[in-house]
Amino acid sequence: MDALMAAESSQTLDRGLRLLRLLADGHRGRTPTELAVELELSRPAVYRLLTTLQKEGFVRRDGDGRVHLGFAVLVLARAVQPLLREGALPTLRRLAEEVGATAHLTVAEGEDGLAVAVVEPSWTDMHVAYREGSRHPLSRGAAGLAILALREGRGGYVATEGQLQAGAHGVAAPVPGLPWLEASVGVVSFTSLDPAVVGPRVATAAEALSRSLA
Repeated sequence: MDALMAAESSQTLDRGLRLLRLLADGHRGRTPTELAVELELSRPAVYRLLTTLQKEGFVRRDGDGRVHLGFAVLVLARAVQPLLREGALPTLRRLAEEVGATAHLTVAEGEDGLAVAVVEPSWTDMHVAYREGSRHPLSRGAAGLAILALREGRGGYVATEGQLQAGAHGVAAPVPGLPWLEASVGVVSFTSLDPAVVGPRVATAAEALSRSLA
């Protein structure tokens, strides 16, 4: 009996996690019927999952009855940020020293980008002081535009100039292959950055970070 109950609990947990991943991946709400079809579950099974997840704040329903991720997910995300920062620092340090520019990891929080890890180069006379915790719209700056490119299924790198700070040059690339994370790795400098040279290095760093976090 105990083994049967454990198996049922494990199955329920697996279904709940699959449901949350589905909502996180789509960037849009879904009806319970759509969730049932995509998860290959009965509607009563989906409603049971939604009742529990909504009670705990992990999903919410809008006025049209569509299901979205709930704000309790943000609480878990904030708890992950210190671990994410620690895991990113070695890659960012190598990139900053190699390029001679301030390197950063930016993650998406809704339609904003949040800098969760920043490393300044040790050997340059002048560099951008980019503060951890800085926030900006995804539609402005290389870091945010790279995340938007990730949402559209595009890779490569993005280069901008003066979008977040006058005279600042930025190059960023999305962190690929991690369904649970929307993020980009980038560098920013007051001196000109050659995208053809710096872009591939930033993209390589983003891929290395993805492998280390997978």
